[in-house]
Order: sequence, then C-alpha cells, then structure tokens
Amino acid sequence: MSAPLRPAPAPPVAVGLPPPRRDRPPLPSRRARAAERTVGAVALAATAVTVWLGLWVTPPDQVQGNLVRLVYLHPGVAWVALYLAFGLAAVASLLYLWPRTRSLVWDRLAAAAVEVGVVFNVCTLVSGSIWGRPTWGVWWVWDARLTSTAVLLVLFLGYLAMRRIPAEPEVRAKRSAFVALFAAVDIPIVHFSVLWWRTLHQGATVLNANLSPKIHGSMAWTLLLGFLALTLVFVWMLLVRYRIGALEDWLGGGELELALAERRAEGALPEDGSTPAEPLGVG
Repeated sequence: MSAPLRPAPAPPVAVGLPPPRRDRPPLPSRRARAAERTVGAVALAATAVTVWLGLWVTPPDQVQGNLVRLVYLHPGVAWVALYLAFGLAAVASLLYLWPRTRSLVWDRLAAAAVEVGVVFNVCTLVSGSIWGRPTWGVWWVWDARLTSTAVLLVLFLGYLAMRRIPAEPEVRAKRSAFVALFAAVDIPIVHFSVLWWRTLHQGATVLNANLSPKIHGSMAWTLLLGFLALTLVFVWMLLVRYRIGALEDWLGGGELELALAERRAEGALPEDGSTPAEPLGVG
C-alpha cells in the first residue's frame, strides 16, 4: 500500500524584496541635449578650421620648418589635460568634501573630468614625443616637464582604478576626492618645472612672465583658435561622459538595492541553515 503524499512545503517568502524600480533613468532634458549637440558641432567646426589653418594657411617656421605646425595641437592638448580637466577634478572633489556642498553630482563631475583628462594627457605625451624626436633627437628624455607630466598620468590612472573598487557611493566618492586632491599637487609642479629646473622643454610661448608672446600674425591666431577648439572638445566630451556616469550610477543603485534586499530575504530561511523537507515519494 502506498504511503499518502504530503504536499511540498511552500518556498520561503522573500521578505524585504523591493518592488520593481519605477523611477526613470536620469535622462537629460531636450534643452540639455540640444546644448550638448551644439557644443559638439561648434567644437568639430573649430577643430576643422584649426587643422585647415595649421596645415595650409600658416607659414613654416624659420628654424623648425613645418614641424612648428604641431604648436597648434600640442599646447592646447596640454592645456586641457593639466589645467581644465585635472583642475576641474580637484575643484569638484574639494566641493564634495566640503559639508555644505556635498553632493554626488560633484563626484560624478570629478570622475568624468579625470577620465577625459587622462585621454588628453596621453595625447599630450604622444604629441610631445613626436615633436621631440626631430627636435631633440630622441623620442623620450627624463626631462622635468615630461617626467612630471607622466607622473600625473599615473596618479590619475590610479584614481580611475580605485573607483573600480566595490564600495558604497558615498565611501567611493570620499576616497576618490582625497586621491584627486593628492594627485592635483603635481599640477603646479608640472607648470613650474621649466622654471625650477633646467630642462630641454621650452618655456611658455604666450602666457610667459613678461607677457610678451613669442608668436605673431596668423600663427598666433591659429594657436588661439586651437586652444578654443580643444577646450570645446573637452566640454563636449565632459558632458557626454557625465551623462553616461549618471546612468551608470542609476543602474548601480538598482543593483545594490536588489542585492541588499536579497541578503535581507535570506533571513526568511531557517536559522540553522537547513533546507526545507523534500516531498515524500511513493513507498
């Protein structure tokens, strides 16, 4: 005679699971998207005009010849990396650490600025090496300006690596802010390196101590246009990266809530860790 079947016990109730997220992702408004597209279009146009002027309109230099055309790119890239991107990251990090202005908005802004700044920092070193090979005879030399710029790149790469360590958003933001401020100490060292040490790298061409530019005419205007174009490129990349960062934080926040709820739901299981009884089969 077969034994009576007993119904299987109901699975444990997942207590504490949050309802599906109903908040919308932080998408920018139409006005913000229009501003982003406008900045991108102007940046593209200004860059195209700079390339045209730099390659076909401006004359070659009396000493460096056509090699001087790198001056319309290299200083502007360095300006964005050293001063705009990493300087903005330092300011945003300081505003996050200040209790009255503490907001994850500043943390996202600092992270976006560092990520874009790392790209420009790499471009600075690459374009400088291309310029240095025919000028100095070597691709790389342990010059004070070059070395301090390379150290700055390593420091902010460490910043980005540290942000990958799993942590609560507030904890990650505070750690990142301190690292960004520590790395930013190298910025004035890079700036004043040509004055503090005897280096192969030339001094300032436009904003020197005597305020006497060493470049004139169409070359000067093309150089200034290059600075403007690369600044607009930075602003556009910063806006795009900030928007992506906001979406990443929104998605990460949902995953964190779900993980915490699942851990809380584990409390519905028996405290001794035993599993529910299996249903009895036919005897």
